[in-house]
Amino acid sequence: MFALVVKFDLFDEDAADAFDQLVADTVRQIIEHEPGTLVYATNTVDGEPLSRIFYEVYRDRDAFEEHERQPHTRRFLDKRSEYVESFRVEFLGPAVAKGLPA
Repeated sequence: MFALVVKFDLFDEDAADAFDQLVADTVRQIIEHEPGTLVYATNTVDGEPLSRIFYEVYRDRDAFEEHERQPHTRRFLDKRSEYVESFRVEFLGPAVAKGLPA
């Protein structure tokens, strides 16, 4: 298993709306074309209307690298700078979990 968390801080409400639409379009493609992406959860943050957190779980590092090569992911990565003021990526190591592969 390979997992990460990303926190995005967006410029303003208009940027947040556009970012959310970009994310929705991207996630539809992830669902259809990425069997190695086990969890791709996007979240708003209570009390932080301009923040988003992604929780991503992949079958393995190869599945993550395949995700990164996909046209829909490349589009997301190319366009996100239009909406994102800053972001932080945390790669996760496996620990005790329920509902995730060992």
